[in-house]
This record gives sequence, C-alpha cells and structure tokens, in this order.
Amino acid sequence: MRKILKKKGAVLWALIFCLAFAAGHSAARLSVPASSVPVSSADNWGLSFQEEGKPPIGNASPEYLAAFDTHYVCETEEKVLYLTFDAGYENGYTAPILDTLKKHQVPAAFFLVGNYLETSPDLVKRMVEEGHIVGNHTYHHPDMSQISAKEAFQKELSDLETLFEEITGQPMAKYYRPPQGKYSEANLQMACDMGYRTFFWSLAYVDWYEDDQPTKEEAFEKLLGRIHPGAIVLLHSTSRTNAEILDELLTRWEEMGYRFDSLDHL
Repeated sequence: MRKILKKKGAVLWALIFCLAFAAGHSAARLSVPASSVPVSSADNWGLSFQEEGKPPIGNASPEYLAAFDTHYVCETEEKVLYLTFDAGYENGYTAPILDTLKKHQVPAAFFLVGNYLETSPDLVKRMVEEGHIVGNHTYHHPDMSQISAKEAFQKELSDLETLFEEITGQPMAKYYRPPQGKYSEANLQMACDMGYRTFFWSLAYVDWYEDDQPTKEEAFEKLLGRIHPGAIVLLHSTSRTNAEILDELLTRWEEMGYRFDSLDHL
C-alpha cells in the first residue's frame, strides 16, 4: 500500500509540475525581448532568435544580468556548449541520458527539485559520482517571482541544499535556475546575496509534455538549427525524445565543430 501511495503521489506531482511549467515556459517563449531593459518587476524569461548560428536576444542583456551573477549565454565566438537538464520528477529516462553523457564524456548540469531528491537519491548520487553539477531548481517548484519575502525565498533553496547534503554528503553547488523561467530583479538579487549564480538558457524547445513528445525531426530542427557558440542548452530529462536522440544529437553537434564544457568554466 505504501508503494502504491508513493507512486500515486509521484504521478500527481509530475502532472502538477508539467502544468505549471507549461504555463510559465510557454509565456516565456512568447514574451517580447527587451535586451537592455532592467527587470523591475515579475517577468518570464524569453528569447528572440534573429540570425541562424548567432545567440538569441534575451529579455535582459548579458551585461545587465551579470550584475546579479546571472547568465543565459556565454559571449564567445568559440564553439562551446553548456548542456543543462531540468528535472521535476523521474520517469525512467535519466539513466540512459547519463549513459550517453558518459559515452561522449560530456559534463552536464542537472537542476533538480525536492521531489526528485526524495524519490531518486541513487540517481542524484550517480550524477555527482560521474562529475555532473547538481543545481538548485527550488524545493517545491513555485513561481518564485511571486515570493517577495526574503526568508521564504531563501527557504526554497536552503531546504533543497539540506536534503542534497544529507543524500550525498557534499554541499550543493550554488547554481540556481528559476522554475518556469519566472523571475524578478528582487529574486535575482536575493539569489546573488545567497552566493548563487542564476542560469537561464539560450536554447530550449517544447520537450516537457510527457504525453505529447516532439518527433526526432522536430527536435533536431530546433536543436541543430538554433545552436550557436556559447549556448546554454536547456533540455528536460523527463523527455523520451531527448533520451532517444541524445547520442545522435551530441554526435551531430560534435560534427559541427562544437565541444562541451561545464558551467563551472563559464
């Protein structure tokens, strides 16, 4: 009975996560870019792709974001990529993704939430053992832009830090990704005050609907056509398509002359 209840709980959490992420992430992709406008209130991270092979324009410029130790792209002409995965729950695809990363010797960053650490501690340990970064995606995956109290904001991050250290015996890397791409200037400052670097992304695609996965062709159209030097790539480890295409995707990026590096070196 306990196993059945745990499974039902995980399924319910996964449904809530998908609905929340879909709402926020869709809005982020539709938002109008304003690369030099300060972020004074709640906003959704958004991108405008204007030239193939070139970085997109974000809601805020790299220079502005740097004041909060926040990044969405590495400003470089070098063909280097930073591969990141978000995971709100585990549904069987992380292990094959890790296998592929190991095969290609690619370092990645996994931004995890509390549910993932609670239900999949062995996979979290494997990420660490194989040299990947485990970043903070908050404990409960809320809309952080609506949290104005410093104590409440800090608790979402510190509770995850505590659980991570209990599982791995190591302190958590101070890397943060706002759930759903929702943020505010106050949020960025609070994360910075906690010693965190905040990471958005410069390349992502709609891969989070578990029951409506993109085809291989649809995935490659976005992930190959919009790749650019210094890209911070966001994929979801819950995606069946990502697990199936990752080996070929990494190979094709390599054939295009790209190499992979850790966020530690950005």
